[in-house]
Amino acid sequence: MLNTPFLEEHHRVLAEQASRFAREHVRDAGSSEDEESEARRLVATLGSEGLLASTVPESVGSDGNSLDVRALCVVREQLSYESSLADLMFAMQGLGSFPLTLAGTIDLKRKLLPRVKSGEAIAAFAITEPEAGSDVSAIQTTARRDGAEYIIDGVKTFISNAGLADFYTVFAKTGLEKGSKGISAFVVEKNNPGFSFEEKIELIAPHPIGRIRFEGCRVPFSSLLGEEGQGFRIAMTTLDTFRPTVGAAAAGLARRALDEAIGYAKRRVQFGKPIGEYQSTQIKLADMATELDAARLLVYRAAWKKDSGADRVTIEAAMAKLYAAEAAGRIIDAAVQIHGGTGVVRGSVVERLYREVRALRIYEGTSEIQKLIIAGQLLR
Repeated sequence: MLNTPFLEEHHRVLAEQASRFAREHVRDAGSSEDEESEARRLVATLGSEGLLASTVPESVGSDGNSLDVRALCVVREQLSYESSLADLMFAMQGLGSFPLTLAGTIDLKRKLLPRVKSGEAIAAFAITEPEAGSDVSAIQTTARRDGAEYIIDGVKTFISNAGLADFYTVFAKTGLEKGSKGISAFVVEKNNPGFSFEEKIELIAPHPIGRIRFEGCRVPFSSLLGEEGQGFRIAMTTLDTFRPTVGAAAAGLARRALDEAIGYAKRRVQFGKPIGEYQSTQIKLADMATELDAARLLVYRAAWKKDSGADRVTIEAAMAKLYAAEAAGRIIDAAVQIHGGTGVVRGSVVERLYREVRALRIYEGTSEIQKLIIAGQLLR
């Protein structure tokens, strides 16, 4: 199934492990009404099965370059084929802890990264605010030094794992007048005084997400990641690394849609023969398969380049995320069309995929932002 030239044998072995895990442990995950319990179960099971090992370096003292991005991609593709909630919980362990991997103190890494790897601790990445989404430099959450501590004040919204996470990577301004150069990054644990979970936000697909608040939230100086003013760079490096994996998740959803469409086209009979024998259906399937392969090649090219030692994969990551997310939307839409009326029945696989794929064109940078990133890199 994974035949791209950008993968090595151990990635194919990992893909088989992740696929087997997904079939046995996460099929239909997210259908439970108790989303929080389901999410916790998924993280614990991912940890016990060893899959979360891909989200943190093998050595606590390693930097971010030691992550195997292709491993992250193959796991996300296999998990999302069965459940976008399982994929999300896996991805957030990496996204939420990667800034710590990049710039945390050794003591902080030793305290938290083994717990991320085992599934004991759930991570979150807190950057978006009510008035600051795509424009990261507009964040208004502040952090001011007070002796051996920082005091954080502000609100974050649309935060995955809000209320569920054991710790949050929080981006706040230590220099309001400096724009993006005044942003710093901190680790805030859920029991820090002054931190509170405000509300859950209901989305069109299973996704623990919500709003959090910091009111005089005191954190020790050691929770600062890197130095003051390095938060924007830490955030962008994190997104560069994880954007190809969003494309991989999109590919997994799209591959499931294609498989469902092929199966339905073979068994659905209209006007005396299976609809797969009609050219109109065959053309749709051909377009779907071609777009899926193109998306996967862009995804694994970006991941391969990062794994090969490139300092920046900004344009490759943006292309992979943009094309894969947009193509997955088209592929799943075509799968719904092939299914006809049954494709819009709530609870059918393609109906679920149709709801789940939509967010991928928004989070970790909208499609429009990806185009601006690509154009900006071309014009430099």
